[in-house]
Amino acid sequence: MTEEETGEVFRLAYVPGVTPAKWVDIWTERIPGVPIVLVAVPAAEGVPLLRDGGADAAFVRLPVDRDGLSVIPLWVENTVVVVPKDHAMAAADEVAVADLADHEVLHPLDDTIEWPTRPGLPAFTRPATTADAVGLVAAGTGILLVPQSLARLHHRRDLTYRPVPDAPQSQVALAWPANATTDLVEDFIGIVRGRTVNSSRGRTPASPPKKPAQRQAPKPAQGSGRRAVPAGRRRKGKRPR
Repeated sequence: MTEEETGEVFRLAYVPGVTPAKWVDIWTERIPGVPIVLVAVPAAEGVPLLRDGGADAAFVRLPVDRDGLSVIPLWVENTVVVVPKDHAMAAADEVAVADLADHEVLHPLDDTIEWPTRPGLPAFTRPATTADAVGLVAAGTGILLVPQSLARLHHRRDLTYRPVPDAPQSQVALAWPANATTDLVEDFIGIVRGRTVNSSRGRTPASPPKKPAQRQAPKPAQGSGRRAVPAGRRRKGKRPR
């Protein structure tokens, strides 16, 4: 019975700002018999989904509660400030945290950046999501600090963003239940880490079929040094005296 017949799938969750397409393409090429199912989740729901068995692995944003999870930190994202295009900060190449002191900075409930001390002035409200906060920025009621991928995800023509080099950064990680490190999870870890299909880590690749041994031509017998006599030639007898 094939994997398609068993109904086996690999469920991959991912939080906003993560684009898993390149890994999905590699998976489809290497493991065509097991469909990969993508589950988009809000930033705060990736880990609960893993704990409830709703996904085999997930791209999450650190920090997370690692109890019972295996976590591989991946890439770090720059933090940017999102402002209207006609805002004074839009004229700068980059912005320092100190430059935000006199501005109302929105702090959505799904914020994924760990701030020791939040910069700027508190806004009049805490929007539920980053998408809601972007709408408020467009309405001119504050500015927003987010990982760069989220600024791209929620791009609007009337907004722009600038890097904030001295701000804390957000890191993306791959997580899965530690007690459910299946062969499929190992396969996906290998893909994310850039292992080749024949890598010695992860699943052991199938051995190539052995080629049948080739018969070697027999070596000519080594004689005493005399020339060989053709089989069809008769040996001459002694002449009578």
